Amino acid sequence: MKKKITVLIPAYNEEQVLPMLQKRLHTLGESLPNYELEFLFVNDGSRDGTMQLIRDWAEHDTRVSYIDFARNFGKEIGMIAGFDHIKSDATVIIDADLQDPPELIPKMIELWEQGYDDVYARRRSRTGETWFKKKTSEWYYRVLQKSTRIPIQRDTGDFRLLSQRCITALTQLRESQRNTKALFSWIGFKKKEILYDRDPRAAGETKWNYAKLINLAIDGITSFTTAPLRLSSLLGGLVSLVAFIYIAYLLIRPLFGVPTGSGYASLMAVILFLGGVQLLSLGVIGEYIGRIFNETKQRPLYLIDEYHESTQHTKK
Repeated sequence: MKKKITVLIPAYNEEQVLPMLQKRLHTLGESLPNYELEFLFVNDGSRDGTMQLIRDWAEHDTRVSYIDFARNFGKEIGMIAGFDHIKSDATVIIDADLQDPPELIPKMIELWEQGYDDVYARRRSRTGETWFKKKTSEWYYRVLQKSTRIPIQRDTGDFRLLSQRCITALTQLRESQRNTKALFSWIGFKKKEILYDRDPRAAGETKWNYAKLINLAIDGITSFTTAPLRLSSLLGGLVSLVAFIYIAYLLIRPLFGVPTGSGYASLMAVILFLGGVQLLSLGVIGEYIGRIFNETKQRPLYLIDEYHESTQHTKK
């Protein structure tokens, strides 16, 4: 019996690129005759014709499954929804915008057959992205790695193949504010890197502006490590030590005949500095308290408006 591979494709307003994606996935299917492929789309509340195109595709291709969210929940939630519905031997996650080439999937499957659980694609080059975006991404991964003992895959996105036991492990992690890239590292298992050159978007516009990328970075750090809390404690201790030394200096100076001046400017500088440190520390603590608040609600991660399962033969 053929092994089943699911290609998981989160999609949000990808009407322009879906026809090109359909052609390349059809070619992919022809190149893998010894495997049973499923194309699982997660429509994340698209406001264009994305969902209708997926429905039309599913009517003519028995390999197509789809999940249509009740509203936009975000790509991270889209991936866990896909994981919850996958019944395959392995899963490949790929974006709908064709920046990640489907033609790399056979190589991933080959390495999976050799015994690797997580075959992740690392970007050798990133065409179409600005210098600033590349550098901020590099700095983010550097900070994330220094804040944890778990090895982090740099310059790596969601484009990867995961074995069945990786998917099972990921479905057990139910936090609502997710950073799946960090979770891929956290679950461990046997990993293998392959290099590729990332293409620009085939059509349409990117959904990731700088505000969303900053939120994703904050989610990644606060969901993966408590280092910011520790840093706040260390910073508070350092400032307290400096303040104590300065106070001792002010008390000792008159004993040696050195008068203590009014020092309004220096006093205001110290007050403003201490106030800034306190507000920064409170902000970090508030970020973690907000996460606790959201997790204690125990709301469902997503709501589905429509679900269609592939009608081809599935492995029991």
